[in-house]
Amino acid sequence: MKAKAVRLHGKNDLRIDEYELPPLGDDEILAKVISDSLCMSSYKAAIQGTDHKRVPGDAAENPVIIGHEFAGEILEVGPKWQGQFKPGDKFAIQTAINDENGPVGVLSAPGYSYPYVGGDATYVIIPNIVMEKDCLLVYKGPGFYPASTSEPFSCVVGAMHANYHIKPGTYIHDMGIVDGGKLALLAGVGPMGLAAINYVIHREDRKPSLMVVTDIDQVRLDRAARLYSPEFAGSKGIELHYINTATLDDPVTFMKELSGGDGFNDVFVFAPVTPVVEQADQLLAFDGCLNFFAGPADPAFSAKLNFYNVHYAYTHIVGTSGGNKDDMRESLEMMEKGMDPSGLITHIGGLNAVPEATLNLPAIPGGKKLIYTHLEMPLTAISEFGKLGEKDPLFKQLANICDRHHGLWSLEAEEALLANCT
Repeated sequence: MKAKAVRLHGKNDLRIDEYELPPLGDDEILAKVISDSLCMSSYKAAIQGTDHKRVPGDAAENPVIIGHEFAGEILEVGPKWQGQFKPGDKFAIQTAINDENGPVGVLSAPGYSYPYVGGDATYVIIPNIVMEKDCLLVYKGPGFYPASTSEPFSCVVGAMHANYHIKPGTYIHDMGIVDGGKLALLAGVGPMGLAAINYVIHREDRKPSLMVVTDIDQVRLDRAARLYSPEFAGSKGIELHYINTATLDDPVTFMKELSGGDGFNDVFVFAPVTPVVEQADQLLAFDGCLNFFAGPADPAFSAKLNFYNVHYAYTHIVGTSGGNKDDMRESLEMMEKGMDPSGLITHIGGLNAVPEATLNLPAIPGGKKLIYTHLEMPLTAISEFGKLGEKDPLFKQLANICDRHHGLWSLEAEEALLANCT
């Protein structure tokens, strides 16, 4: 079978290649990729090339497929896995598979390290290690884009579970954010911040009583407030505030007053910006936990931390990178129950758009860029559909659908688009 994919050949060298897939092994699975959402991690791999910890050193001779936030449909199952998977199953993959024998050892991951499996492809061969590690996850919900966003969503789920607090007088870690506590999300209206807001509001346990979300971009704050309104959060028992810290002379004092003067039990940092990290440290309550969620590209990135409070106020700091398969299952289950991640998505494109979009990802505004791999389409902001629809009937149809869904991508829009690329 012929396949097409965006493959990494070296630093800043992404190419759309067409090639023949090898014969399917008895312990492998053939699948059709439908959608992939672009990730900053792919940008980092693309600009670093073989210097990246997950990219093999021989990528120039044996290029690897990029993209790791993907969903699709199983087409053929090798004999070893026929009792567990079947053609027609929809799937997502937890790519942190810890493949000790992979191209770069334990850090090997689909979307970084393998020649025949990754998200920015039309067809892939899923290797045995993915199933052996129980990382091929069947998705039983509607559509494909929710499963594509389950990987980034799982990163948020994992972060919320990774925070910890100490039971007084013991060394026992009480894992997770404080139930009924006070939560702050700093620089929190980018794609991952929006995922965090959505998750916190919709989860069935460990809800904060107060959630404060900050940023310095009023447009993005306003969009977040439309997607996840304080009124809706209130109906779930959460007092929600969106704050533009650029308009405040003393954001820390203002936010501490919102917390009742004690500070926040859990503070998440969604941007690798030194002043934001230091602000988070100042906002911690007694036994507060700071989660540095943002992944810096600079290995020397640092910020000041109050070690007096570490010693006497029992403050903690954690950092999380990615989620595990249980986090991803939780994400998929929430989406199967109706949680919609469409608020994360601001752009739609085809496979042809991936190389340029990936290499320029930090400069492209908005949220998640969702790719449909069997489609030829420039990366297009959903907000531009209406204008393009004046000349293009497909964009007109998509614009009308998105308008019915408050300007958001939707299952209806996905179905209409996929009908035009088959």
